[in-house]
Amino acid sequence: MYGISIVITVYNEEKNIRDLLHSLILQEQPVEIIIVDSMSTDKTPEIIKQYTNKYKFIKYYRKLSTRGEGRNYGVSLSKYDYIAFTDGDAVAHEYWIKNMRKLINKYDLIAGETLNAGNKKYSAGRLKLFYNGFEVTQPSANLCYSKELFNKIKGFDEKFVTAEDIDLNIRAINAGARYTCCNNCLVYNKARDNLHDFFKQAYWNGYGRGQLKAKYRDIKFDHQNELKRIFMPKYIMRNGAGLIGYLAYKWRKNK
Repeated sequence: MYGISIVITVYNEEKNIRDLLHSLILQEQPVEIIIVDSMSTDKTPEIIKQYTNKYKFIKYYRKLSTRGEGRNYGVSLSKYDYIAFTDGDAVAHEYWIKNMRKLINKYDLIAGETLNAGNKKYSAGRLKLFYNGFEVTQPSANLCYSKELFNKIKGFDEKFVTAEDIDLNIRAINAGARYTCCNNCLVYNKARDNLHDFFKQAYWNGYGRGQLKAKYRDIKFDHQNELKRIFMPKYIMRNGAGLIGYLAYKWRKNK
């Protein structure tokens, strides 16, 4: 049976990390869980160590890093040939890895289904971008890569603040990845708790989209009717904050 290394980057996730780890210890073996902590200052390390003391397949490392850098570091420490990525504020369905494992001998990029959970008031679905038929905005809260493909495309671009997963997916498609989407590979991503965090997330997502646009000036993305959602009230608020982030990147780049 194929082993899968689950790589997670975290920072100050004391509210969420216990739920994630509880969902991951229930996954079908063989797995290893590699957590790269960007020097959390809350109780995240204490909670994680409660799990590492009990489960030897959970590995914990502290390294000040961007999300892309932390994930690359986690992959470099992994022992299996397939890597599943998720986030510190996510919760995996009990059959997440089992259903991923059914596909990894046929594909080297599997995008699972990521569902919003928590406070729906501060949750807005992603505006999807498609490239050569694949939704490259599939988030790294629920992606599985073969290590061979991941290393071939040199992993995450560590310069990205956000959108590093979109960039990775674009390069995977350009490299000829065998890809599929798995609707039964479920991960639940928690919505933000308040309006401040909602706008903060949107700002940094917009900043990452600015980085993405600068790197891929010549690529034409397909929106597949996603743009009509821009005019929904929740999206107007989010995209306004995202636009500020996008312009902040452009200003900083041209400064």
